[in-house]
Amino acid sequence: MKKYIGVMLSVLAIVCMIQPLQAQETNNFKNQFNRHFDYASRVLSLAKAMPADKYSWRPEEGVMSVEEVYTHIARYNFYYLESSLGIPVAEDVDVKNIESITGKKNVVAILEQSIEHVKEAIKGMPVSKLQEKTEMYGNTVNGQAVLMQLITHKSEHVGQSIAYARTNGIVPPWNK
Repeated sequence: MKKYIGVMLSVLAIVCMIQPLQAQETNNFKNQFNRHFDYASRVLSLAKAMPADKYSWRPEEGVMSVEEVYTHIARYNFYYLESSLGIPVAEDVDVKNIESITGKKNVVAILEQSIEHVKEAIKGMPVSKLQEKTEMYGNTVNGQAVLMQLITHKSEHVGQSIAYARTNGIVPPWNK
């Protein structure tokens, strides 16, 4: 009987240690996501630095313009959270038509709104949401995978935006 109680106490001790470690690991993911997201959000300062007359510039026909890249980033900041994680978008945001927004003032505003939307959603997101199964591009994934896709997508287009800026003689503000 003493041996049985000893084994049960050992199992209980292990279970009690694992649960906090899992929660800590998930919180660490949120912290890492926030750091990467903030780093990629430098694109907002680049959007503000880009002259308004360059917003319609594109490297060649059939390729996204400067403003199309920024609105594309904004759209998917909203889209991934809404479509895969069920996080609602403000009523005044038309996710399907974000990429038709034009003009520096409007583009910067929607990009900024999308960045704030993601930050607020992550701050208020229960850590359990990161492990929940969901659908993305026809695959079953968890919430962490959705957020990784958001970062990957955004980072790809930040690089594109840097190339567009430098081609137009604009030095990214963080490189000055």
